[in-house]
Amino acid sequence: MEALPVEFTANLTEIIQRTYDIKSFRFNRHAGFDYKAGQFMFVTITILGEKVRKPFTISSSPTENDHLEFTKKLTGHDFSNELDAMAVGDTLDIDGPYGNLTFEGEYDKIALISGGIGITPMISICKYCADAGLDTKVTIISSNKMQDDIVFGAELDKMERGNKNLKVVHTLTRAGDTWQGCRERICESLIIREIPDYKEFVFYLCGPPVMLDSMVSILDSLGIPKEQVKQESFVGY
Repeated sequence: MEALPVEFTANLTEIIQRTYDIKSFRFNRHAGFDYKAGQFMFVTITILGEKVRKPFTISSSPTENDHLEFTKKLTGHDFSNELDAMAVGDTLDIDGPYGNLTFEGEYDKIALISGGIGITPMISICKYCADAGLDTKVTIISSNKMQDDIVFGAELDKMERGNKNLKVVHTLTRAGDTWQGCRERICESLIIREIPDYKEFVFYLCGPPVMLDSMVSILDSLGIPKEQVKQESFVGY
């Protein structure tokens, strides 16, 4: 049974600086707020006397009962600036959950492909798989420009060490000299190399529209049926 969306007002309990331009915002989880890993919610704040509503993927896991979290890249726009200025104790209006880019253990093998801040539904799914002790084989491929742009890097490393079924691959398109990982855009050869049995996987995609279009084309060229591809565009979240 699908959980019905609920609306509530929350006080920020913690603000976490993830990278130089990305923050996570945490608040207590409302007793009636049930959601699936990968879903999103709407966050409403007041800007110059007007209420402004934006969607954000929930970057916490349904297994984390004590808090809800969303993560935002601070782009310098009005909504970002208002969030960036917030402090613990400030209030937000929440409405959710929504979205179909979800995972509840229904597939044996999943590939989580993300670009930039599109990693947020993927971290929720990874946490869920680890906390629930699922046997699901998970490969996450996260693309960023530079090493300083990697979000949840330490968290993913820790989960990978503790979960034999999780494989984490970071690739950078503008890597510095000290980077020893992948240095390419996500392409056919990278997928074949990192996921040799890729035809057995269900692919979850989240990132900028241009990346999503490219990934859909790549997966089609690899012979992945459309029913094995789930996606969500990440514009302005």
